[in-house]
Amino acid sequence: MADTDRRGSAETDTDWRGSAETDTDWRGVANEEAAEVSAQASSFLKARSRALLWDLLRPYRRLLWVLVAVVVVENITRLLPPWLVRRGIDLGIRSLLDTGSGRVLAEIVVAMLAALVTQVITRVLFLRLSGRIGQNVLLELRRRVFVHFQRLDVAFHDRYTSGRVISRMTNDTDAISELMEQGFDGLVSAVLTLVGTGVMLLVMDWRLGLICLASLIFVSALITWFSHESSRTFREVRNASAAVIMHFTETMAGIRAVQAYRREPRNQEIFTELSDRYRAINVRSFRIFAIFMPGIRLIGNVTIALMLLIGGWFVIKGWSTVGVLTAFLLYLRQFFEPLTDIGEFYNTFQSASAALEKLSGVLDEKPGVPEPEDPVRIEHAEGRIDLDGVTFEYAPGRPVLPDLDLHIPAGQNLALVGTTGAGKTTIAKLIARFYDPTAGQVTLDGIGLDRIGDEDLRQAVVMVTQENFIFNGTIADNIAFGRPGAGRQEIEEAARTVGAHEFITAMPEGYQTDVSQRGGRLSAGQRQLVAFARAFLADPAVLILDEATSSLDIPSERLVQRALRTILADRTAVIIAHRLSTVENADRVLVLGEGRILEDGAPEELRRRGGRYADLHKAWEESLL
Repeated sequence: MADTDRRGSAETDTDWRGSAETDTDWRGVANEEAAEVSAQASSFLKARSRALLWDLLRPYRRLLWVLVAVVVVENITRLLPPWLVRRGIDLGIRSLLDTGSGRVLAEIVVAMLAALVTQVITRVLFLRLSGRIGQNVLLELRRRVFVHFQRLDVAFHDRYTSGRVISRMTNDTDAISELMEQGFDGLVSAVLTLVGTGVMLLVMDWRLGLICLASLIFVSALITWFSHESSRTFREVRNASAAVIMHFTETMAGIRAVQAYRREPRNQEIFTELSDRYRAINVRSFRIFAIFMPGIRLIGNVTIALMLLIGGWFVIKGWSTVGVLTAFLLYLRQFFEPLTDIGEFYNTFQSASAALEKLSGVLDEKPGVPEPEDPVRIEHAEGRIDLDGVTFEYAPGRPVLPDLDLHIPAGQNLALVGTTGAGKTTIAKLIARFYDPTAGQVTLDGIGLDRIGDEDLRQAVVMVTQENFIFNGTIADNIAFGRPGAGRQEIEEAARTVGAHEFITAMPEGYQTDVSQRGGRLSAGQRQLVAFARAFLADPAVLILDEATSSLDIPSERLVQRALRTILADRTAVIIAHRLSTVENADRVLVLGEGRILEDGAPEELRRRGGRYADLHKAWEESLL
C-alpha cells in the first residue's frame, strides 16, 4: 500500500506543515493561503473581496438607504438625552425654583420620553431590516459557493481537500454572518455617535470641547497600532482554523485506514500541533484586545476625570453651568463607548475580511474544463469516440499520454489493459471530460467534447468507478440518481437487470432501506451493484467501467457478468479491468504501456499472437486455479 494510504488520509506529514495542499503555510512560503502576503497581493485580495461584498449587497441598495436613515434617526435620539438633561438642570429646575412652575421641566421630561420611545422603535426596525438583508446575502453567498464548487473540475477537487471546502462553507460563512448581524450596526452607530457627540461638545462649550477632543490623539495612536496587529493576526486565525478542520475531516473520512494501521497516535500528534498553533494565534489576538480595550477605557476615564476637574473650575469661575458640565460628562461616556465598539467591529471585520478573501478566491477559480459558450446540442448520441493526436500531462513536461490516436466505433465494447500507470484511467477521464487534453482533441460523434454542453455530455457519457459514491438516503434514491424522476417500476427493472433486486428485497425495508452514510449498511459488492443499476437507468450512449467489478465476490461477479451483456449491448463501452473475465466480453482489447498502444485486436486474436495480452491472460487463468 502506498505511503499516503498508511497515513490514513490523502495528505502526508509534511503536507500539514506547509505544502500547497493545506490552508496554512507553516514555512512561510508566499502564496494566497499564507499568513503573510505581499502588499500588492493583499491589495488585490481586498479589492476582490470588496467587489464580492458589493455584488452581494447590490440588490438591496434601496433598503440599505432606508437602513442608513433609520440608523441616523436612532443616533439623533441617542444624542438628545444628555442635551435635555442640561436643559432640565439649567432651565427646568431653575424655572421651578424661581416661579414654582414645573411646566418647563415637564416638557423636557416628555421630550426625553419621546426620544427614548423613538430610539426603541428605530432599533426594532433596524434589527428587522438588517436581519432580513443579512440573511438574504448569506443565502446568496452560500448558494454561489455551493454551485461554484459543483461546477469546478475534478482537477480542482483533487488538490482542494474536502476539509478546506467545509471550512469555506461553514467557518468563513459564519464569520461573514457575524459581520452582517453585528459589525455594520456597531460601526455606523459608533461613527455617528462620535461625530454627533463631538459636535454637541463643541456647540455647548468650545473650550471644554477642544480639551475633550484632544484625547483623540492618544486614541488614534492606539487604533493605528491595533489595526496593524489585528489585520495580520486574524488572517492567521482563519488559516489555522481551516487547517484544523481539514485535518479532522480527512482523518474521519479515512478512519478505517487510520485504525487499521494504528495511525491514531500520529494523527493525534498532528492534530495537537495544529490545534496548539490555532490556540497560540487566538491567544495573541486576545492579548491584542487585552491592550486595546482597557487602553480605550483608560483614556476615556482619564478624560472624564480631567473634565470633572477643569469643568468644575469653569463652573466655579462662572464660565460654564452645572447643566453643561453634567451634559459633558454624560456625552463623554457616550463618546468613548463607541470606540470599544469600533474595536469589536474591527475584530469582526478582520475575521470577515479574511473569510471574504478566501471565498472570493474560490468564486474566482475558473473551471479547468469550462462549459462552452455556445454549446452544440446532442439529443441522441451514437457513441463514436475519437482521440486524435491526444497528449495529456498532469504535471508540465511529464506526459502520461504522448500523441495518442484512438478510434472507437459506436456500439463497440473496448477493453483497456496494462500495468499500473499505463494511462488506462487517464483515457477514461478524458473521454468523460473530467480533464481536457493538453494537446489534440477528443470527440463524440465527430464533435469536440469541449463544444458539447455539460448536460448533454453527462447524459451521453457515464463513468462507473471502483469506488462509486453512495449518498445518504434510500437504495431507491441512489439508483434514481442516474435519472431523477424515474418511477419505482423503472428503478426495480434496472436493479433486476444488474442482479441487485434479490439482495435489495431481502433488506429490512426493501428499496426504502436507508443505506446510512456513504452506504455503510451495504457491502462493497452491493454498493457496486447499486452503482451498476444507477448507470443502467441513466442509459448513456457511452459507458465507462473503471475497475467496476474489482469489489465483487465471485458469485456477485457472475451476476454482474450476465448483467453486463445486457448493459453493454448496443452501446459504446470502455472497460478497464484487471480481472480478465470482464475483458473477455469485449469486442476489442488495447494493451497499453507508458501511454502508448502496444497491442490492439479481439481477445481471441491477441491470445493467439502470444504477446503481452496472452501473458496476462495466462497469468489470470493460473490465478484462478
